[in-house]
Amino acid sequence: MRFRPQCASWNTVPRQQGAELCRKAARCFDPFALPSGADMAAWCAGLLRGSGLAGPLYPGHVPTSPLQKALLAAGSAFAALRDPYRHDMVAVLGETTGSLALQRLRDKMRHDAEGYQILRERPRIRLSTLDVAGLRGLPDGTFGREYMRFLEDNRVSPDTRMPAKFVDDEELAYVIQRYREVHDLMHTLLGMPTNMLGEVVVKWFEAVQTGLPMCALGAVFGPIRLKAWKLQVLTTELIPWAVQSGLRANCILNIYYERRWEQMVESLREEIGILPPPSIRL
Repeated sequence: MRFRPQCASWNTVPRQQGAELCRKAARCFDPFALPSGADMAAWCAGLLRGSGLAGPLYPGHVPTSPLQKALLAAGSAFAALRDPYRHDMVAVLGETTGSLALQRLRDKMRHDAEGYQILRERPRIRLSTLDVAGLRGLPDGTFGREYMRFLEDNRVSPDTRMPAKFVDDEELAYVIQRYREVHDLMHTLLGMPTNMLGEVVVKWFEAVQTGLPMCALGAVFGPIRLKAWKLQVLTTELIPWAVQSGLRANCILNIYYERRWEQMVESLREEIGILPPPSIRL
């Protein structure tokens, strides 16, 4: 059910009025009209006003109460189901529902030498931290070259990953940021494109690996939009492979990928425990 009291569209509200409107979020909440882009910052600021919560724990952090998190989770889930390419809503859903899973992932990183080093050094995967020319110059089949090929073929950029806002722990905020930034690396290692079928397969792998409810939601409901023949391929071949790979693989956050660019993709898959992808045209 959608509730539309007399609230203006998010795209037409001046930014200075955003906070005032957001104080009425519980009454004017429309999960299919959540803001995006620059308007999201004003909307988040409105959620905090009058809440009595402590100040931010890291740059960009928006402290929220359990009730506010529940509202955000419900709205972002509806919006993401309606439009799976609303990456901002997928990000909000992951942050507001993933606290326990993030704690488990953090613990796995703390108990692994390479994972612990990542937690200490906090590497970021962005165009500003990548040697793009150097990666393009690597031989075919190397992890770095195939990652660049994936970015170019699918016209995506690591800079589009949203920073964490609603995770109420600075270290856990980095964990979910790291997960987001290695997502495209998972596409590369799994050999999956960014179309709906490829995204669903990656979500099945990530759901098994991370336990994030957002991944499970995408894995279960993503196939609704697929054609019959793609759904058959997904259920008979791709999901069993993705689940088996996710179960047998080492924690994907315990790999310092920035030091593996020159490693062959097949070798890195074998090291992590990812099975070779099925020979299916996607």
